[in-house]
Amino acid sequence: MKYTCEITVDLPRDEFLKKLDNPDNMKHWQRGLLGYEHLSDKPGAEGAKMSLKYQMGKREMEMVETILKRALPDAFHLSYDAKGVHNIQKNFFIEEDGKTKWVSESEFQFSGFGMKLMGFLMPGAFRKQSMKYLNDFKAFAENGTSVLDQ
Repeated sequence: MKYTCEITVDLPRDEFLKKLDNPDNMKHWQRGLLGYEHLSDKPGAEGAKMSLKYQMGKREMEMVETILKRALPDAFHLSYDAKGVHNIQKNFFIEEDGKTKWVSESEFQFSGFGMKLMGFLMPGAFRKQSMKYLNDFKAFAENGTSVLDQ
């Protein structure tokens, strides 16, 4: 399953990236994030891995993020692996008139009957969740609004 989401954030690209590229800020725009742990010696570098733990409804979910390509300020590509799901996310950042357009291309690969069925029956839920993260980041980056306060 593949889809693209995009949003424009009213910040210059360098300011946008300072906020996006700081793992301590994730809790302010990624709902349900319980914590993270760097698994590599060089956090933020290509190939670096980080463990992420989320509360999704009544269940906890763990995933491992891997940096596939770090070509800032233009692109930042990552993969996420969780039980039954492999997600590749390609992020592109375009500066337009002092604002930043964030284009996020997502590709989900499912294994196991349950995850394949969920991907087939509810593809819109994945896109909706991705847009929620983009909108929550925009609110945090532009106004300092944290999902922790909601």
